[in-house]
Amino acid sequence: MNFSLIFENAVRILGVGLVLGAGLPAFFAVGIKAMAYGLGGEAETDSTARPHPVGRVVGSLCFAIVLAVILIGIAIIVASGLGKAVSFEHIYPTIVTKG
Repeated sequence: MNFSLIFENAVRILGVGLVLGAGLPAFFAVGIKAMAYGLGGEAETDSTARPHPVGRVVGSLCFAIVLAVILIGIAIIVASGLGKAVSFEHIYPTIVTKG
């Protein structure tokens, strides 16, 4: 057995699991916190806090990234169910025939 190959693949699986398994919910939590900072007032612990537009922009960006990753994951599942694959040759993912 080639233990270095097994270890290398295990590290890759662990990395993907951390990014998609724990990373997306953590990123979503950062978006929630940024939106609370952006709204200010009652949303923050200090009820006299002023709204911060930057917080709303950062929160919206976090939510957009999480939504994009979810949609790409659904596209990969649907494409594989139809006997196709998702290609990332271009900047955006496309569904192509396997081959």
